[in-house]
Amino acid sequence: MHAICMPNHKYFKKFKYISYFEFESLKKCILKIFKIKLITLMRQTLENFFKLSENKTNIKSEILAGFTTFVTMAYIIFVNPQMMAVSGMDQGAIFVGTCLAASLACLFMGLYANWPIGLAPGMGLNAFFTYTVVGEMGYSWEVALGAVFLAGILFFIMSVTKLRRWMIDSIPLNLRISIGSGVGLFIGFIGLKSGGIIVSNNATFLSLGNFNNYETLLSACGFLLISILAIRKITGAIIIGILGVTFLSLLLGLIEYQGLVAYPPEIIPTLLKLDVVGALDVAMISVIMSFLFVNLFDTTGTLLGVATRAKLVNESGDAPNLDKALVADSSSSIFGTFFGCSPVTSYVESSAGVEAGGRTGLTAVIVGILFIFAIFFSPLAAIVPSYATAGALIYVAILMLSGIENLNWKASSEILPALIVIIMIPLTFSIADGIALGFLSYVALKIGTGHIKKISSGAWFLTLIFLSKFIFL
Repeated sequence: MHAICMPNHKYFKKFKYISYFEFESLKKCILKIFKIKLITLMRQTLENFFKLSENKTNIKSEILAGFTTFVTMAYIIFVNPQMMAVSGMDQGAIFVGTCLAASLACLFMGLYANWPIGLAPGMGLNAFFTYTVVGEMGYSWEVALGAVFLAGILFFIMSVTKLRRWMIDSIPLNLRISIGSGVGLFIGFIGLKSGGIIVSNNATFLSLGNFNNYETLLSACGFLLISILAIRKITGAIIIGILGVTFLSLLLGLIEYQGLVAYPPEIIPTLLKLDVVGALDVAMISVIMSFLFVNLFDTTGTLLGVATRAKLVNESGDAPNLDKALVADSSSSIFGTFFGCSPVTSYVESSAGVEAGGRTGLTAVIVGILFIFAIFFSPLAAIVPSYATAGALIYVAILMLSGIENLNWKASSEILPALIVIIMIPLTFSIADGIALGFLSYVALKIGTGHIKKISSGAWFLTLIFLSKFIFL
């Protein structure tokens, strides 16, 4: 076949004319050979760049892992726009911003750090952004974005210096764990409230919602569906649950079908609208620090956890390219604000992709590409009701509470502040206030029990900041 398609030069010169059919046949053969050469070149390029063989993986496994990771974390494109819209932001613009920020973050993580980690706006911090900073404290969403930007800058500085290690080592493990668990309860409370499962009551403050209401019933069913699918290890349990409730809502006539695919909405309403100058207010210090701590501890834990499962941790316990992964994560929080997003962070759902065979940055690149395609599904995102995402919030909250099992319950002077953080974050409806009360109680207990020398410099520093917040603000 090769000899027929590519005749030698002397033989070919004997023919002055080539028939149309001969020419077409020759062209098809040349194109086929060119295609084979191109595919081979692409495979070799991917192999060399991502070091696939070295990491005991291949292109097929990486593509499958990328798709798996995307499906498990795609719920954010429905949840984040809804939550951020409560702050007054344009929901369509946030949908596009969420997809773009997630896509660029994943591509950066894959191409720079070569880690199989998916990134997107983080759950919990978007709730803190909307309900506390904008809703309770009264700041505009532009100023709140400025605070996220400043927190991202601090996170980046810490990632490229020894400050990150100093901060992590300075904060007791119990307090670090409690922050994530407290944020989980915060998210869960919002999910129960948005789904109508928990409602306000003048006599008892809170009470159980009315399950005769279709929306309340569907939100509960959505949570149960997600839980059942997750327990049965069905990939994409969360997004299946959200879309399942949305479909039932269509059948019941609770929402109207508006299409599936369309041109992306305008991103102009939120593009580059952050107000950094407004965020330089003294009262915003605790907010910035809260964005920083939650992102720092969550990211570090997620990266190391996924790296361990992906066998990226060497025999000495070090994770190669961890510094690059942290730089990619912290940088993502910075440029995410340009699109109008709350802090972008690494997703623990990436572990699903790792279980599917993902070992390199090619997995993250595939996730980033899929987020780009998701932009064209804005009509679907627009009709997803808030009670359809309520079950997802509750389920994610329960997952975040799993860290409680790692608490050291024997260290009384540390377990009590940790429990204060976990309880007070949802009860004060503020991540910043919950963390502040936890640190203040930690220092007070250490002083009261005669262990003042065990208080680290970092803990003292943070305590003074939070104490100033309550005294002067």
